[in-house]
Amino acid sequence: MELTSDRGIPDEALADAVKQSLAGRRVAKALLLPPDCTRLFSGGGKLAVLYYRLLSPTAEVDVMPAVGTHFPMTRAECEAFFEGAIPFDRIIHHSWRTDVVKLGEVSAEFVSRVSEGLVNEKIDVELNRRIVDPSYDVVVSIGQVVPHEVVGMANYSKNVFVGCGGHSMINSSHILGAFWGAERLMGKDFSPVRKVFDYAEERFLSKAPLLYALTVASVRGGELAIHGFYAGRERALFEKAVALSQKKNITHLDRPIKKAVVYLDPREFRSAWLGNKSIYRTRMALAPGAELFILAPGVRQFGEDAENDALIRKYGYVGRLRILELVKTQSDLRANLSVAAHLIHGSSDGKFSVTYCTELLSEEEVRGVGFDYMPYEKARALFKIEALTEGWNRLADEEIYYIGNPALGLWSLE
Repeated sequence: MELTSDRGIPDEALADAVKQSLAGRRVAKALLLPPDCTRLFSGGGKLAVLYYRLLSPTAEVDVMPAVGTHFPMTRAECEAFFEGAIPFDRIIHHSWRTDVVKLGEVSAEFVSRVSEGLVNEKIDVELNRRIVDPSYDVVVSIGQVVPHEVVGMANYSKNVFVGCGGHSMINSSHILGAFWGAERLMGKDFSPVRKVFDYAEERFLSKAPLLYALTVASVRGGELAIHGFYAGRERALFEKAVALSQKKNITHLDRPIKKAVVYLDPREFRSAWLGNKSIYRTRMALAPGAELFILAPGVRQFGEDAENDALIRKYGYVGRLRILELVKTQSDLRANLSVAAHLIHGSSDGKFSVTYCTELLSEEEVRGVGFDYMPYEKARALFKIEALTEGWNRLADEEIYYIGNPALGLWSLE
């Protein structure tokens, strides 16, 4: 099932496409795996509602947001993200530390081969037990295909293996991507991490009743536009979504950015874990010595998990080489490799400065992890963000580049 529109797919056409994607299936019990509210402009909430409304009159429908390591969604967040259409008692929280089963392993030999010897350890294939529960007639994995710092292009099986994955799977895949290098893989298919997911999907999920429902989306004038909808099991549909996302979500600049201002919508960004998309999605477009200002009114902590938050505060964004040294010597960081990967991704390695502009994190907290600090209201007034437009803006005596949502794209030099 494939539907595309350059201007955006109308709601009626999208609803019809959702119906077609389930044509011929007899469904008495279904599991939906939508993204959480940290993917606010993915179209995932809208799709979850369409599938729920289609199935719930005749089937039992469970909804388990693919939160990965993120906080559980609150009742208020679920109400907003799912448009009040999905009862809160139908929503299940995925616990990445406890609520998983091990299906098998990706061999050390395979991991070593796809990473060109950078990683030489096996990866346990762990994911939420409900995905392989035989009582479900269909498991619909919903998500946006968009450039991603760990896997290259988000979604498809990543939604299952990370969004609904276990501790080992999440840690191992994140450090594999970090060792390979975000700049080598962002915006591309067939990264080492994607190859690991393909391996695991083929060998351990071939009999699961999975249906991938993928979107390619952008925001125009503050409004979500879904340009592509792809539903099915075959990888070819994901590859078509990748090609469309590369056109819609990657911005190629003809000159480097010397000063960038990125805004983090408080409904979507509550932590630096997510807000650091501002860093790694722009780093390939930033000039040496550039200044990056992250306006983060809703960011109140660093990790999306208490243990991860504590580790980030302990070690800080001290650069790739230092983090790799710490992984060898510090057992707590070694046991939480996704944090090590996050610290690598969020470090500028001295190539540019990063200033977090917050009101819920103190200056001491922000500087304590290695970032510069500016009060949010001061930055808001300084850059007059209400008057900024996406892209290049001329202020009084300088030019800045403004990004209203770093989660929706990737910026790089041609």
